[in-house]
Amino acid sequence: MSDALIAITVLWGFIFIYSVMATMDFGAGFWSMIYINRKQTNATNIANRYLSPTWEVTNTFIVAIVVAIYSFFPGAAYTFGTVLLVPGSLILLLLAIRSAFMVFSHIADDYRIALTYISGISGILIPGLLISVLPVSHGGFVNFEQGQTLDLIALFTSPHEYAFVGFAISSTLFLSSLLLADYSKASEEMEAYYVYRRDALITGPLSLLMAFLIMITLKTEAVWLYDKMVDQLPLLFVSLLFFLVAGIALLLRDRRGTIGMPRLAVISITIQYMLASYVYGKAHLPYILYPEVTITSGFTDPASFKAVFATYIVGFLILFPGFIYFWSLFMNDKRYLRQKEKTSK
Repeated sequence: MSDALIAITVLWGFIFIYSVMATMDFGAGFWSMIYINRKQTNATNIANRYLSPTWEVTNTFIVAIVVAIYSFFPGAAYTFGTVLLVPGSLILLLLAIRSAFMVFSHIADDYRIALTYISGISGILIPGLLISVLPVSHGGFVNFEQGQTLDLIALFTSPHEYAFVGFAISSTLFLSSLLLADYSKASEEMEAYYVYRRDALITGPLSLLMAFLIMITLKTEAVWLYDKMVDQLPLLFVSLLFFLVAGIALLLRDRRGTIGMPRLAVISITIQYMLASYVYGKAHLPYILYPEVTITSGFTDPASFKAVFATYIVGFLILFPGFIYFWSLFMNDKRYLRQKEKTSK
C-alpha cells in the first residue's frame, strides 16, 4: 500500500467517524427543538442530556480532519480552500454560533431556549452544507481554467446536489433518533424511547430512498463514479442487508418483552454506513477532486507524511481508551444515567 493510499485511508476514517457522530449530534439538537413543548415525553430532556457532553467529543474529529487534509494533501487543501470558500465560511459561522451558545447555556439559563432553536436549525443546515463537498468532488462544478472557481449556480440547481442534501438531512434525523432511542431505553425513559423509535422507523426508509436518488443522479452527472460503484454491487447489497437487520431489530421484542432492540439497530446501521462509505470511497479513488486533483498529485512529501502519521498513531493510542471509557460511561453506567436523570428534573 502506497503512502498516499495510507494517508487517504486515515483521512477517510476520520471523515466516517465524524460523519456518524456529527449526524447524531446535530440531529439531537433538532429533536430537542421539535419536542420542546411536549414535556410529558421527556424527549427534549433526553436530547439535551445526550447533546451536552458529546458535542465536544465530536468537534475533536473535525479538527483531526482539517489537520489531516493540510498535513497529508496540501495540494488538495489549497484547491478545496479556494473552491469552497463560500460554503466553508457558512459552515464555520454556523459551527461557531452553535458552539458559543452551547458554552454559555451552561452558565446562563436565559440562553437555553435560544440554544434549543439554534441547535435545531443548525442541525439541518450544517449537514446539508457539509455534504455539498461530495458533489463538488465529482467534477463539473469547478472551472480550473479561471483560477479554480466554483460555479455556485450550477451546483445549487443540480438534482445531484439536492439528492445529497436530502440524504444528509434524512441520515441526520435517522441516526440521531436511533441513538436517542437507545439512550432513552438505557435511561429507562420509555415514553421518550417509543417517540424516538417511531421517528427512526419513519426517517430510516427516507434515508434509504435518498441513497437510491443519489445513485440515480450519479448515473447522469458522474458516470465514472457510478460505474465504479456498480462494480462493487455485492458490497452494496450486504450494506442493504445490515439496514434491514436494523429495521427488524426495531420491530422485535427483547428479553423483557419491550418492542425494539435499539442497541442492535445502532450497531447494524453503523456497519451499514461503513460498508456504503467504503464502496463510495474506493470508487472515488484515485481522485480527490475529479478530474484534476488525485491522491498522488496533492500528496505531501514522504518525510512529512511519516512524521505526521507517527504523531497520529501516538495521539490515538492516548485518546482511544478515553473515548471507549467515555462511551461506556455515557451509555452503560446506570449510576451515571440515574444521576443525570435527577439533575435534569
